[in-house]
Amino acid sequence: MILDVAATRARLTPDAPALLWQGRWLTYAELDDRAERLAAALRAAGVGKGDRVALLAHNHVAHVDMILATAKTGAVYTPLNVRLAEREQRELAAYLRPALVMHDDDNAAKAAATGVRTWDLGEHEARLAAAEPAPRAPGYDAVVGPEDVQMILLTGGTTGLPKGAMLPYRQGFYNAVNTVMSWGLRADDCVVQATPCYHAAVNAFTVPLLHVGGRVVLQRAFDPGEYLRLVQEARATVMFLVPTMFHMLAAHESFARADLSGVRWAISGGAPCPEPVRAAFTRRGVPMRQGYGLTEAGVNCFATTQDVADAKPHSVGVPMLHGEAVVRRPDGTPCEPGETGELTLRGPHVFLGYFEREEATREVLRDGWLWTGDLAVVDADGVFAIVGRRKEMFISGGENVYPTEVEAAIYDHEAVAECAVVGVPDERWGEVGLARVVLKPGRSLTEHELREFLYARLARFKVPKHIDLAPDLPKSGAGKVLKRDIAAAFTARHLEEEEA
Repeated sequence: MILDVAATRARLTPDAPALLWQGRWLTYAELDDRAERLAAALRAAGVGKGDRVALLAHNHVAHVDMILATAKTGAVYTPLNVRLAEREQRELAAYLRPALVMHDDDNAAKAAATGVRTWDLGEHEARLAAAEPAPRAPGYDAVVGPEDVQMILLTGGTTGLPKGAMLPYRQGFYNAVNTVMSWGLRADDCVVQATPCYHAAVNAFTVPLLHVGGRVVLQRAFDPGEYLRLVQEARATVMFLVPTMFHMLAAHESFARADLSGVRWAISGGAPCPEPVRAAFTRRGVPMRQGYGLTEAGVNCFATTQDVADAKPHSVGVPMLHGEAVVRRPDGTPCEPGETGELTLRGPHVFLGYFEREEATREVLRDGWLWTGDLAVVDADGVFAIVGRRKEMFISGGENVYPTEVEAAIYDHEAVAECAVVGVPDERWGEVGLARVVLKPGRSLTEHELREFLYARLARFKVPKHIDLAPDLPKSGAGKVLKRDIAAAFTARHLEEEEA
């Protein structure tokens, strides 16, 4: 099992371009040298095996340096979400207890608020240049083992303080193998890493491509115009973004004339990709696929062929090479084809548990299976589709309503740019739907018109009782829609109206 990816790739393809950062390609030999130097600097600073090293920074080469240096030191890569406030960073530092916090200029104050020793990434290159790597004998993978923790990645944190998911080296290896083999990644593939490195998305393409010897372009922060330019200049062959980012690309002025001929396919993660966005890329000759993964399992869990993706656009395909999936009822029995239940996963790509959260770990890891909290359905062909989050499903008048299904119907309206559906309390029905809808520029649509449109497509209990035509949707740093914020804003507004 390959644990020190940097050293192995440096032996196999030392001169091959690996990472584009700030206009310069770093080779695999250079990445390994940088990782060795960072490991030496960490050891000199007293950082040892098992110590957490936090990164509080936008996308930066230091994220890749640290990921590759873990196998050389045993230190644990522990990135922090830059969007969180100083108080939240302080609480996370008290929970994770990192040995030090690396930070960029934008996050210096937040890093200082943790009360932990800090390293300014403005001095990162100088620190690497000054480090003196010790000579290493062949086979020094022995520094770590497959079950040692390589990364602690924070979960979404939609309810209280985020939990730290402990990802062992075994998981990183099998996620890479699964992705390369099941998705058909090649050494000549290239991706633009635009999603934040402090999320699990860094393991979607960047880490697997470093295993197979491909190329990664690191974008500091997502900008649709720059992203399209990088895709063309680097001849990117695959695209991985969340639906919000794909929507921003399709709406950008240069999208129609961008040269996307080198892209083999694009995959949407994080949430179902709206049909209008999928259609926009299909018209540009870019085949679209729907992905699925979560921090606790990989992050890539399913694979699909383009034929299946085209025929069943809302499906995620079948389990990866080294992985199993079963849709289950609450009592643990498997669902029948077409029956909605909770997705459970098993395989070497599943995490160890949550850092110092034993009860939360027991809730999701049961009898060797990971209970994902996601609702899914599998058809007669064995193809899986994600229906939504178990916690997002709501019951209206005794009937289950799945927001993903309602959102898909709303997106069928040509005036709709974005939408999100959540359940909110209702005195008569228990819960009803609230749809927050963003219209395309220059388009008009009333609540009545949208409801009449939906009545022809959905059962009446599924049609949202409340429709909020809004200028935007609240989103996280990873581009995911913050449905909790939508529901909270609705509740606060109605409380104010009652008090008035």
